[in-house]
Amino acid sequence: MKYRVDAYYSLERIITAANAITNRYGRLHKAFLIVPLVGVFLLGGLPGYAAQPAHHHHAGDAVLELNHGKKWQTDAPLRAAMGALHKAFAADLAAIHENRLSKEGYAALAALVNQEVARMVAQCQLPPDADAQLHLIIAELTAGAEQMSSSAPLDALRAGAVRVVKALGSYGHYFEDAGFVPLAH
Repeated sequence: MKYRVDAYYSLERIITAANAITNRYGRLHKAFLIVPLVGVFLLGGLPGYAAQPAHHHHAGDAVLELNHGKKWQTDAPLRAAMGALHKAFAADLAAIHENRLSKEGYAALAALVNQEVARMVAQCQLPPDADAQLHLIIAELTAGAEQMSSSAPLDALRAGAVRVVKALGSYGHYFEDAGFVPLAH
């Protein structure tokens, strides 16, 4: 964001300079001044911009973490939805790992993930901090479901299922759900 703000103020200075020049020299057309000045501005700013790292870490990047060393609380709709996902993926886990699950099987699992995520979101009663942590897991669930529902080769569909299984494992590690045991994968 810093670059956008700097660019805005620099461009504002260029326009101010163009106005001053047109006022001093009379009838010069601003476009004949602004275009070259903007070009100089852009060329002068490129080396500094190019030297910046491509990936920035922000203080607000969310990371799964425990609640002061304890698991986050859950509510009944969340436990029910995660239980349904656990049951479905446990039933198909061997077929997933042995590359025997069909495209239709992956599509059915993806549809179930989307259905259960919709239920979690609609019925969520978690406190804001726990909800924020849950949304990190939901992001992985939906990303895995998207992979599984694509027309990609079976290996990519399998990778989506593995992603969901890992997200379910994260749920078991970070959220209090006495009946939930992460799947072995």
